[in-house]
Amino acid sequence: MTEEAVRLSKRVAALVPCSRADAERYIEGGWVRVDGVITDQPQERVRPGQAVSLDAGASLLALAPLTLLLHQPAGADPVLPPPEQRWASDSGPRVTPSQLRQLQPLMPLPPGAGGLAVYSQDRRVLRKLTQDANFVEQELLVDVTGHLAEGGLARLSHGLVLRGQPLPPIRASWQSEQRLRLAIKGLDPVHVGWMCAQVGLQLVQLRRLRLGRVPLAGLPQGQWRTLLPHERF
Repeated sequence: MTEEAVRLSKRVAALVPCSRADAERYIEGGWVRVDGVITDQPQERVRPGQAVSLDAGASLLALAPLTLLLHQPAGADPVLPPPEQRWASDSGPRVTPSQLRQLQPLMPLPPGAGGLAVYSQDRRVLRKLTQDANFVEQELLVDVTGHLAEGGLARLSHGLVLRGQPLPPIRASWQSEQRLRLAIKGLDPVHVGWMCAQVGLQLVQLRRLRLGRVPLAGLPQGQWRTLLPHERF
């Protein structure tokens, strides 16, 4: 008579051995492999012939809250890429599939824009980039066409009024003939296209280089890395 498949947590509890609750914590922590593939689903059913193993160094200690930085390609859907697109040079901690599912997007980029995007489950980061978002400076590179109106850079920096409300002052400078560098605070980047239009320019592309004190730096396009312990927004 063929043996029936059983819950993965039951197999792990017998393998370690440990309680069923601890077995589930090992699985959800990303320490368990079925036929060589990591799984974090305790309820998954495994057959007797399948190989179940526990990684060396497996621990029941709680994982530290996670924050990821993504170099989002321009025009790409604003979603976190899969684990295999983690930057090879990332020196941060191990990341489990369950952690990735718990991440929230913070201060999202406007549609069509690229550059630094942030995803987190860390309460301190969540508070910083939501409740205190108006105090976090964003550095942007803005590709434009058109001819800047006389006094346009000064107006762009201080003096534009949107729907009857004066916009916060920004720092604006030319990076090249068709590229502006903007440092904004308390202002949604979604308004940058409208701001450019008020001074004779048309927005072509927008890329975020920095959020607070955290830069995009050398992170390759389309890849992500973890926020390191010493980094603060």
